[in-house]
Amino acid sequence: MTSRVTFSIVDHVARVTLNRPDKHNAIDYQMFTELAGVGQELAEDQSVRAVILHGAGENFCAGIDISVFQQQEPVATAEAMAPGDSSPANLFQRAAYVWREMPVPVICAIQGAAYGGGLQIALGADLRFAAPDARLSIMEIKWGLIPDMAISTTLRGIVPMDVAKSLAWSGKVIAGEEALRLGLVTEVHDDPLQAADETAHSIANKSPDAIRAAKRLINESWALSEADALRLEARLQLSILGRPNQVEAAKANVEGRPPEFSDAPNKRLD
Repeated sequence: MTSRVTFSIVDHVARVTLNRPDKHNAIDYQMFTELAGVGQELAEDQSVRAVILHGAGENFCAGIDISVFQQQEPVATAEAMAPGDSSPANLFQRAAYVWREMPVPVICAIQGAAYGGGLQIALGADLRFAAPDARLSIMEIKWGLIPDMAISTTLRGIVPMDVAKSLAWSGKVIAGEEALRLGLVTEVHDDPLQAADETAHSIANKSPDAIRAAKRLINESWALSEADALRLEARLQLSILGRPNQVEAAKANVEGRPPEFSDAPNKRLD
């Protein structure tokens, strides 16, 4: 059986590819399970410092494969819709939420279509780089459904509530430039994959402890009270201050040389 999701790791950067170009990378049950599995595998790999997420061929992801709705046996069973053992997200939500759970930065390169579930996968990433002519849509309303692949957690900090409602109610398709204006994507590039690659490698050359702590700080503190956010900020800083990677970052800067960081886990970040 051909893998729906492939990945490679080069120079501490993992490149994850949605691999159904003949189907515009539409998501079937196999792709749901493989996205969750690949995400979990990379999250546990200490050598990975950044992740690039993109689609093979001309499109990022055209959404749910309509064959999922036509199967005799329903895929949205009570078991599949239940939270996982190690995550609050269910199987379908994990396809997007696993990138938010990833301890390192995830950059999504969007070309062509990012519709419905495809856009929700992209929203799980920390950064989204889109081509000017990319086409994005929260399209579930077309099928009489709500978006339910973790969008209630990923979209809340990206666009205002009224924009989220407008996109969900209308199902309208917007281009990359309008998505940038609305805040749905981070940057627009003629070659979003190349831009993602350059950014990911730049991140990979920074202290992995500081990068991981910064992602955790921003993801968690935005939903905390000010007092709890300040405590988290201080605790995370103490967890990296004086550790080998922080010392190496400072020494390399003073000595004017490239740093050499360790991938050994920092238990104080747990």
